[in-house]
Amino acid sequence: MYKDEHGLRDHIRLLMPLFGFITAVWLLRFVLGAVGVSHWLLKAASVTVAASLAVLLSVLFIHVRRFGGYASVVMSSLLLVAWGQLLIVAAILFSVVTGLDNIYVAPEFSVPRDDNLHLRHILGHLTLGIGAGTLFGAGTGCLLLWLLRWLVPMEARE
Repeated sequence: MYKDEHGLRDHIRLLMPLFGFITAVWLLRFVLGAVGVSHWLLKAASVTVAASLAVLLSVLFIHVRRFGGYASVVMSSLLLVAWGQLLIVAAILFSVVTGLDNIYVAPEFSVPRDDNLHLRHILGHLTLGIGAGTLFGAGTGCLLLWLLRWLVPMEARE
């Protein structure tokens, strides 16, 4: 019925369009910040929100393609959230290394310009961002998968 024996490569292959979606939102936010659009529009182009939507879409992929079970949802959540957080960390590091400010280090969306605070900001994304995001995404995703399997069961193929 449902195959749970998928490796990391299989998950990455399944999630490639979603990695692309998160990356596109990251780049969009970068560009919108550079041209100076209003704050409400910048908040709408959120990598964290994009990663959350990507986790929910991954659950649909898992269900429709009979890709796996709850373990696949957790793995997808970890991979997608980690990707989003790593993109944010890359933007912060770019700003620190080059000295050029970008939206990811702007005081309205980040901590004040101080190298120690940037290190804390980066560590926050790599720990709390990935950890809490993965747990929240996995919990929400598993609930959605359970609801999908209950409300829209996929009949077993012969």
